[in-house]
Amino acid sequence: MTLAELKRGQQGVITDVSSIHIPLKLLEMGCLPGNSVELVQVAPFADPMYLNINGTHLAIRKETAIHIIIETIDE
Repeated sequence: MTLAELKRGQQGVITDVSSIHIPLKLLEMGCLPGNSVELVQVAPFADPMYLNINGTHLAIRKETAIHIIIETIDE
């Protein structure tokens, strides 16, 4: 599943990142395999996505989120 498919309030763990398509700034801010991610809010028209990644709040465009592979955490 990709980060772009995450539903509001759903949590997951990043398993793979296509570093070719991900800006270095996002990697430095915590978009790395093994980090937890939660979708906090989605802006109107579903872009960008407001995420909590290991305690860091980030806004990521859907065109970037499709390159981040996650595994959901079932609660």
